[in-house]
Amino acid sequence: MAMAWFKKIKKPKQAVENKQQRVPEGLWVKCEGCKEIIYKKEVLRNANVCPKCNYHFRISSKERLAALLDEGRFQEVDTDIYSVDPLKFVDTKPYRDRLQEYRERTGMTDAVINVRGTLGGYQVMVSAMEYRFMGGSMGSVVGEKVTRAAERALEEKIPLIVISCSGGARMQEGSLSLMQMAKISAALAQLDDARIPYVSIITDPTTGGVTASYAMLGDINIAEPKALIGFAGPRVIEQTIRETLPEGFQRSEFLLEHGMLDFVVERSKMRETLIQCLRFMVNPEFLAPPAPASPATVP
Repeated sequence: MAMAWFKKIKKPKQAVENKQQRVPEGLWVKCEGCKEIIYKKEVLRNANVCPKCNYHFRISSKERLAALLDEGRFQEVDTDIYSVDPLKFVDTKPYRDRLQEYRERTGMTDAVINVRGTLGGYQVMVSAMEYRFMGGSMGSVVGEKVTRAAERALEEKIPLIVISCSGGARMQEGSLSLMQMAKISAALAQLDDARIPYVSIITDPTTGGVTASYAMLGDINIAEPKALIGFAGPRVIEQTIRETLPEGFQRSEFLLEHGMLDFVVERSKMRETLIQCLRFMVNPEFLAPPAPASPATVP
């Protein structure tokens, strides 16, 4: 009888279920620019900019305000304005329900926030758009709040800063949305007549009716690197004119080269650049001590 060449002394170790090491979610992010996987804390330390390719991640309106204004402090105004549903618009869901969903998701009443604060000691009015709220689309509330910011700047004789991040006019409000372009532009014309500075900061993306109105009407127009800025998108333009567009078309560097922008500024240098602009544009009597304000709450 043949004998076995080996014998089993110990039972094999059984795999322990549910004890596999897993990487916690949210530690890593994928860069849309270079497609690299990057440690999230490294991105946050770098002002939400990719340390490898300089891609600027989108950030919330309140994060922008906290990064730009003195000590990250500001006082929100015009908080009691809400969109209605004048057209009773319905696509995959009623517009009224969609508005409520975005209010709960973002904690904002609409796609822009108006605040008063100081920047380098200069009192300023700031309107910052929120892309997470229906793609930053411009409806009647956005138009009303940006107009009110311009009117407050005119009344108080302080500079106005608008930070744009928008897909354009809000189709659910039809012509009521489109008329905001003229409404805001008229308010900005009053600022210009009074020689009160208006600085436009353009971030990725800024398109449609927002680009065609207040985003490009600043005394100084500043954009972040590689921001998409235009009226119609590149694909629509190519299909219309049946030609291939130049590389980098409608990106901020292309617009700077063709005279549509004054500066392209990295996010980490934006605050310093704005202070230099205000120092150049503002009369000495506009310089004021920091106004009382509540601390910024960054989500």
